[in-house]
Amino acid sequence: MIEVITKYFKNLSAGQQEQYAELGKLYPEWNEKINVISRKDIDNLYVNHILHSLAIARFIDFQSGSNILDLGTGGGFPGIPLAIMFPEVKFHLVDRIGKKIRVADDIARRIGLENVTFMHGDVGEVKGAFDFVVSRAVMDLNEMVPLVKRLISRNNFNALPNGLICLKGGDVRNEVAKYKKVALVGDVKDYFTEEYFETKKIIYVQI
Repeated sequence: MIEVITKYFKNLSAGQQEQYAELGKLYPEWNEKINVISRKDIDNLYVNHILHSLAIARFIDFQSGSNILDLGTGGGFPGIPLAIMFPEVKFHLVDRIGKKIRVADDIARRIGLENVTFMHGDVGEVKGAFDFVVSRAVMDLNEMVPLVKRLISRNNFNALPNGLICLKGGDVRNEVAKYKKVALVGDVKDYFTEEYFETKKIIYVQI
C-alpha cells in the first residue's frame, strides 16, 4: 500500500520509501498487543492515518531546522509520517497515554528515525519553543490555542508565520469563527482523491 504515498510524493528517497513500507508491518504488529489504531481501521492504515498525516506536508514545506510539536500524537500521527518526510526537521511527540507513546517510540527506533523525541505527559508539562504545533483531531481550537500559545517561537522562517496546524473532519466553521482573521481552512480532498478525504479539513491558525 505504499503506492498510495508514492503516488502523491514522487521524490522520496529509497530510504524514505523503506521507512513508510516498514510502518505497514510495525503498526499491525503492535496493534495485536495494544489497540493503538481502531481494530476495524488498521486495514486502512496507509490512507486514513499515514496519508492523512501527510496532508500537512502538502499544506506547508517545513524548512530545514524547524522544530515541530505533535500534540496528542497517540501512536505517532501525524508526527512519524511527517518526520520521515522531513528528515532535517525536529519533531517532539507528546501524548498523555503512556502505552501509545511507547508504541510510537519503538516504531521510530525500529525504522531508524533520528529526528524525533517523545514525551509521556500533558501539554502543560511541555517546555521549549516550536515553530508549529500540529495535531490530528485532538481538541477544539478554542481549547487548544490558549494552551499552545506560550510554546510558539517568535522566529518566523517558514512560508507561513508560526502557529497551529490541525487535521479535522466535518464542519469546522464554529471552531474557526473566533480566529477567522488569523486562520486558513483548506480541504484535504484538494490534495488527495481518496473518498476518505471528502470531509477532511486542514486548519492553520497564526499564533
